[in-house]
Amino acid sequence: MLALQGAFASHAEMLGEAGATPIEVRTAGELAEADALVMPGGESTTMSMLLDIAELRAPLAGRLADGMPVFGTCAGMILLAVNVLDGRSDQRSLGAIDLDVRRNGYGRQVDSFETDLVVDGLEGTFPGIFIRSPVVERIGPDVEVVAEVEGRPVLCRQGNVLVASFHPELAGDARIHRRFLESAFASDAA
Repeated sequence: MLALQGAFASHAEMLGEAGATPIEVRTAGELAEADALVMPGGESTTMSMLLDIAELRAPLAGRLADGMPVFGTCAGMILLAVNVLDGRSDQRSLGAIDLDVRRNGYGRQVDSFETDLVVDGLEGTFPGIFIRSPVVERIGPDVEVVAEVEGRPVLCRQGNVLVASFHPELAGDARIHRRFLESAFASDAA
């Protein structure tokens, strides 16, 4: 779990509930020990700068290029997208999933909302918590949309990359984290 800034402690709790033993990643050495990575919500421009300060950007880009499974939520989605339409000029994304996103696309903090999501492959609904969440403006041809809100993608997958514009770590429901782990380690079970 990327532990530079943001909601990594809440993700650790959900990963634990889902059966994983999360480690906090703040250095290239810790990243090298990780089998998969969760990139939490937080402030995407701050996280982008901290990746550079911690000298994690290049090692992370390399691991992603090599197929390391990653789950990015909110700011994590922004950092993993190909294009950030309204990012700062010094903000760089990792280009791990073929999406164009707009930061805070659902509005400011006061515009936060919750809604029940229908998630492909999950029984029942999942509580979607949207706090200053990005909006997906474009999806690439190889991106699978796993959940939508009012016709807009909010949970997407491409290969080993899963991203959510909402905060599943705050829902008290570990099903999406469990699904990420099952997908990330499916070849280990075979």
